[in-house]
Amino acid sequence: MTFFARAERAVLADALLAAGPDAPTLCEGWATRDLAAHIVLRERRPDAAAGIALKSAAGHMRRVQDRLAAGDYPALVDRVRTPPLLLRPAFMEEAMNLVEFFIHTEDVRRASGDWAPRELPADHERALASWAGRSAKRSARRFPARILVKTPGTEPLTVGPGEGEPALTIEGAPGELLMFFTGRQGAAAVEITGPDDLAEQLRGARLGI
Repeated sequence: MTFFARAERAVLADALLAAGPDAPTLCEGWATRDLAAHIVLRERRPDAAAGIALKSAAGHMRRVQDRLAAGDYPALVDRVRTPPLLLRPAFMEEAMNLVEFFIHTEDVRRASGDWAPRELPADHERALASWAGRSAKRSARRFPARILVKTPGTEPLTVGPGEGEPALTIEGAPGELLMFFTGRQGAAAVEITGPDDLAEQLRGARLGI
């Protein structure tokens, strides 16, 4: 089995280093140093990472992340580049970080507005495709219409509440669908067909976790 998260880790670290510490990202309120600090915190500070899910721990998480972000930026990016011991096995890295690192790489690459989708090998695209389907199901569960999700090389998937024929069709590469259904609609190269009002509602919906 081929794994891709380790390669995505390297691409992300390269993108962070090339952008510099104060470049914008698609993560609202975060510069590149904040994004790098988030990744290090998530992997290496479980006491603070609890704040990602628990409001009671959010203050501690912010304080730790701010301290990490204020430190030496190349050293911080080097910690992003080097997986912690727990994630040295490739299968652990794949399960935890394939989607995380792909999305955050694009958060850096696409924030300037001058970007093009990366060309990925077919097996890399297939690895992202299964995650794109899961993301679409989760994100569209409260959208008031059925959506047909199409990506090359996989069976179309219908998501959204209720039954009946889909009102919208969204089509794109797996990575573009991941960007779209994790709340980055404005920076995703997808095609939506269907009623204009519903299409606009989907583009402006609050998607993601």
